[in-house]
Amino acid sequence: MLDPVDRSFAGLTVRCTRVLLSPWSRLSLLVLVLACAGAAVLVYEPQRLVSAGWPELSGGAAVVLFSLAYGLCTAAFVPRPLLNLAAGALFGSQLGLPAALAGTVLGGGIAFGLGRFLGQEALRPMLRGRWLTAADGQLSEHGFRSMMVIRLFPGVPFQAANYCAAISRMRWRSYLLATALGTIPNTAAYVVAGSEAGSPTSPAFLVSMGFIVLTGAAAAVVAWRKRHRLRPAPAAQPPTEERVPEPVA
Repeated sequence: MLDPVDRSFAGLTVRCTRVLLSPWSRLSLLVLVLACAGAAVLVYEPQRLVSAGWPELSGGAAVVLFSLAYGLCTAAFVPRPLLNLAAGALFGSQLGLPAALAGTVLGGGIAFGLGRFLGQEALRPMLRGRWLTAADGQLSEHGFRSMMVIRLFPGVPFQAANYCAAISRMRWRSYLLATALGTIPNTAAYVVAGSEAGSPTSPAFLVSMGFIVLTGAAAAVVAWRKRHRLRPAPAAQPPTEERVPEPVA
């Protein structure tokens, strides 16, 4: 049998473990990780390192290293358009597109994993309101289709979509597959634009920039037309009681 000191130490260990593994402690860790990542981006500007390339590496090794750096930068809130342009400028459209897509899936997977394991349990009970409940139900029940639409139209920020999906009950497979397929058109447009940046009057550059502008405008139009769905439903008014006139004596 354990003596009182050992029992007290064991009880303290159990309580500390419960506190550290509680949903709110994990959510605090997620906030801390994201804050550190954002601060690192502001201080070190890793997107410059990615766009500069690695002169000592070439071919497949450079593409793999770029994809890894792309994924980490994406998870740290570096805008994907800048990274896509850098992929095209460094590797051209043939190698730049696979490198950018691999980095996109990696960065999305990192964000989804952080949100799922550190923030889901604490944030799901806070899903209140008409549009939050509707968005959660759509992502949970129609994960692949919903994420495909979000990725195809660049109206929703990449990181916001990642963490919204993580808080929902969307499956990993649906999320990763929709991310890989849905980001192909927009990513390809930026990669081609980056590869043809030296020839801004070339047909490939003009077509890619036109596609970027059109998809952005289409996303804005869709968001404007669907804006009424984000408005809270009007509160129901209590029924008024009809006053029956009193009989005249």
